[in-house]
Amino acid sequence: MTGTRLRTALFLGLLGAAALSGAADAETLVLRGGSVYASPDAAPLPDAVIVMTDGAISAVGKSGDIQVPADARVIDCSGKTIVAGFWNSHVHFTESVWRKAASAPAAPLTEHMQEMLTRWGFTTVWDLGSDPRDIIPLRRRVAAGEVAGPTILLAGNIFPKGGHPVYVPSEVQLPEVATPDEAAQLARAYLAMGEDGVKLFTGAFMGSDKPVVNLDPAIARAAVEVAHAQGKPVFAHPQNKAGVETVIAADVDILAHTAPSEAGYTPEQLARFKVQGTALIPTLSLFTTVVLIPAVTDRLVAAGVNQLKQFSENGGTVLFGTDVGFIKLYDTTLEYQLMHRALSERQVLASLTTNPARYFRAAKKGRLEQGFDADLVVLDGDPLSDIGNLAKVSTTIRAGRVIYQKP
Repeated sequence: MTGTRLRTALFLGLLGAAALSGAADAETLVLRGGSVYASPDAAPLPDAVIVMTDGAISAVGKSGDIQVPADARVIDCSGKTIVAGFWNSHVHFTESVWRKAASAPAAPLTEHMQEMLTRWGFTTVWDLGSDPRDIIPLRRRVAAGEVAGPTILLAGNIFPKGGHPVYVPSEVQLPEVATPDEAAQLARAYLAMGEDGVKLFTGAFMGSDKPVVNLDPAIARAAVEVAHAQGKPVFAHPQNKAGVETVIAADVDILAHTAPSEAGYTPEQLARFKVQGTALIPTLSLFTTVVLIPAVTDRLVAAGVNQLKQFSENGGTVLFGTDVGFIKLYDTTLEYQLMHRALSERQVLASLTTNPARYFRAAKKGRLEQGFDADLVVLDGDPLSDIGNLAKVSTTIRAGRVIYQKP
């Protein structure tokens, strides 16, 4: 099954239970007076009203044209801009606060959700490798409204044998595989426990003075076939050219990073990405945190920006992601600024909204239209006039409930 064919079946029912459980008893919520972008390519609708009922958008239009229910909670958005809820397609719930999330008090979990995700507008996230014993219960509590947070989707990690990355503490046990059978068994186990996809380390960084350990394409392919048979996506961490080639050979769906050790993608790689429907999560700001030598940082970032530009101009789907949780850079401003070196403001907004909704077949997300999920972000300024305004979040709403509001 190719990546393109996979996405004709992907996400049927995957988001429904996680996103909307508990929405039936939600209050009627109204945003009034803001300027609305129904989608990244739409013209703004000034002085608008959005009505949200039972977790969905029930009406959108100009003030005066939309009747506001008498019992609704109304949020004045005058002077602000309203867009669809943001996706962060690369996060990690690995910090100590998430341990024992099944029974931990809700307040500190909500507080850290705000610091890390909801104050930056995220209403849906992909966790690309955390302990499912903690995160599966966490997402249940989020879906039930006990913890204010985004919809959480999970991907289980698979590492090559002997590929324990240098940046992962040595005492942490990693799921390493040496054969296709082992990879297939591990992928099945992840999906059986309720994970929503798989992430392959097609390249593991062992240190600047040691060679990268790459995952054999046949091993990667075995995991991909298991995931695709169940309609689940596969992400990959490619460290170098060999890791990128494995992504292509194994028909992996999503590059979870650029590979800044390489100057750019080859024409052959770009052609295969296009045919296979591969998507890219750039994580450019990550590369400002891994090296303390400015010249090296600049080179890594420049390579990542170049790959992003190549990929976008080739017609590939770009998804927003920061690797937050692994890095402590919660503020998304820098990521937007770096992406803007290669993409327009509308393209960056699409990477947060319509692109992931379309790619993951979340048919009721990514746009502000009647009948769509009530996942919204209220911004203090227009993101199409200043890309930095995407990080200036006033209110975040998931399934018609406020999960963050600026004090």
